[in-house]
Amino acid sequence: MAIKFGTDGWRGVIADDFTFENLRKVTQAHAKVLKEDGAKRIVVGYDMRFLSPEFGKFVAETLSGEGFEVVLADTFSPTPAVSFATKYMNFDNGIVITASHNYGKYSGYKVKESFGGAATTAYVKRIEKYLPDVESAERKAGEVKTEDINTPYIEAVRNQIDLSLFKERAVKIVHDPMFGAQQNFVSQALKGTKAEVTEIHSYRDPLFDNKHPEPIVEKNIKSLMEKVRAVGADIGIANDGDGDRVGIVDENGNFVNSQIVYALILLHVLKNKGLRGGCVVKTVSTGYLVNRVCEDFGIELIETPVGFKNITEVMLKRKVLFGGEESGGYALMDYLPERDGLLMGLFIVEKMLVEGKSLSKMVEELFERYGSAYYRRIDLPVSEEEKAVLNKLKDNPPEEVEGKKVKKALTIDGLKLIFEDDSWLLFRPSGTEPVFRTYAEAPTPEEVEKLIQKGINLIKGQ
Repeated sequence: MAIKFGTDGWRGVIADDFTFENLRKVTQAHAKVLKEDGAKRIVVGYDMRFLSPEFGKFVAETLSGEGFEVVLADTFSPTPAVSFATKYMNFDNGIVITASHNYGKYSGYKVKESFGGAATTAYVKRIEKYLPDVESAERKAGEVKTEDINTPYIEAVRNQIDLSLFKERAVKIVHDPMFGAQQNFVSQALKGTKAEVTEIHSYRDPLFDNKHPEPIVEKNIKSLMEKVRAVGADIGIANDGDGDRVGIVDENGNFVNSQIVYALILLHVLKNKGLRGGCVVKTVSTGYLVNRVCEDFGIELIETPVGFKNITEVMLKRKVLFGGEESGGYALMDYLPERDGLLMGLFIVEKMLVEGKSLSKMVEELFERYGSAYYRRIDLPVSEEEKAVLNKLKDNPPEEVEGKKVKKALTIDGLKLIFEDDSWLLFRPSGTEPVFRTYAEAPTPEEVEKLIQKGINLIKGQ
């Protein structure tokens, strides 16, 4: 089975393709790239999945055997903690053993370059190029040091928010780390304040209670929604398996979709924190509210293919203020060019405290100023024949869908049809799962459902 990197690292099913032997190959191929670049110090972290500590130790010892100084996290660490360590703790490269939001049977190998962000496409291709060279290579295990990388990361997050607000005003938060690596991090970040944090699913379960640790899908965080209502919380915050994504629930226990969350955080950064200097970047699967906010503030917006590494690649060429994507990953790029589920969840709470408003009120005002926006995404298992349909649609996109005229067809990642009222329909193959994703956004829920259904019919050739 070929080892192939996707939009965010290499992932595979544990004991099927994600084995110690394949992990050796990837690590040694990566080591060749590190040597070419003159790298010396490497940090390795790992999430709470089955065998993650063992996989992390194996990678660290393998890199040490290749002559690098390697530091292994002393306990489970979310991806943004490893990225923070890579950028700010004098490391040349970082590795996280994680499969992020994938089901518990998966594990993965994420690479962080020296700037603290996801490895670029060019960097990953270099690793893949060396895989044949290490097919039968001998492995030498070296000595590895362990270090606390979580505490410096949490302290840095505390420095990004106005803790005086949290000390002056009480706020009730329910945090759902979804059995993942952000367990207790919200509590630690808000220690010494009036914040009251209740945690659910805050212990190690490598199979995530046989659920999907993906917080941007409403059905996955029903328990959080119920808990918010039960304890009368002001907000619910959920993080995925490795803690770089965030899902949000309002004070009424209602799910707030990721498109709205992006717009709210962007508004907070621009309006309340007064940050400027640079463009904003979004992926093609992100909605039109972001466009309207950027237009309102006179900020350039750049659109990329899906995958946060594509946002990172813009950052390497341009000054980027803020970047984010539909999948619940957002970043204050100058601080850390990495999705950070902890910081972005706290930014939403900070916005509530600054403005003295409930989350539902902020959403209401967002719609009043920038127009209503309803969104849905579904994931479709597809056959090879159905995959071929997408190429035909890209070559000959429809001029009209459900009575809406197409004003633009984007093909930078799949096919995105943008209509005259800014509604849109997108279909693209996932880079992390064996599915086709179909997305739609429109001013009303009814229009969204019609667009989604039409998208399914188009892919199935109906």
